[in-house]
Amino acid sequence: MQAPILTLTLNPALDMASDVPEIIAGQKLRCSEPHLDPGGGGLNVSRAIKALGGESVALVALGGLTGDRLAGLIRAEGITFMSILAPGETRQSLTVTEQSSGKQYRFMLPGPQWGEAERARVFTLLAATVRPGGFSVISGSQPPGVPADFPAQLAANMVGSRVVLDTSGPALLAAVNSPIPDLEVLRMDGEEGEELAGRKLESRIDTADFASDLVARGVAKRVIVARGADGNVMAEVGLRLFAPAPKVKVKSTVGAGDSFVAALVLALARGEDASAAMTKAAAAAAAAVMTDATQLCRAEDVERLIEQATAIEL
Repeated sequence: MQAPILTLTLNPALDMASDVPEIIAGQKLRCSEPHLDPGGGGLNVSRAIKALGGESVALVALGGLTGDRLAGLIRAEGITFMSILAPGETRQSLTVTEQSSGKQYRFMLPGPQWGEAERARVFTLLAATVRPGGFSVISGSQPPGVPADFPAQLAANMVGSRVVLDTSGPALLAAVNSPIPDLEVLRMDGEEGEELAGRKLESRIDTADFASDLVARGVAKRVIVARGADGNVMAEVGLRLFAPAPKVKVKSTVGAGDSFVAALVLALARGEDASAAMTKAAAAAAAAVMTDATQLCRAEDVERLIEQATAIEL
């Protein structure tokens, strides 16, 4: 049994990944055959949920010929999705790995500008699509042209759903300074947490104190802060958890956060407790960095890494 999961991707991308022997300025760089994937936070969450044996519906804004190609890739992966007509052309992104050093370079285009009409379409579709008692994931960058508090506007149209927000920049700042009512989960990276806290979060306890403060302020019922290679901290009322990051060989960090969110939400949707959800999420994030380019976690890797990711109380 699993509660319904809806993911929202309003600024998706056609992700291309390639390799070059060496990156040298001013020279033509002969790339390898590109690997194409549907990209964007919510889409990646839905892809990882499917890889882990779960189900979700992806709501995706698509436009132009690139949008058509992206839709084909989503269908090919067997993801259940609904498209929203987006303005202009869906953006592209490029990840290039330098073979000589192993360094990875990521080039992200901004995406088309949104106006009132596009926002209204999203609100209408959300009101008709969201399932009460389910989970709704707002993940990834926001489209150009929307206000910083757009996630709050989206959440207001997800009545009865448990909203999970994983964003950054002005949208994250707005969600902290003007809390979204009844937000279920807010996730952020360690650097973002330190910027919001106005100080270094040197230890796990420092991070837990910061997350607990946000919970006490009503920012979200659960606040999760990623500590990179150390692991992940979660705070809710009466409980603080740390899930260590398993030690694995890193091939690509693309999609690690989305794999974390996918495993977390899927576990919660299956009725598992916070400790089990954090454990599986940390294992999924580690599994994702083991894969090439824009690929995400694999279920067999997640299962193998769970013992190393067991959450403990702080």
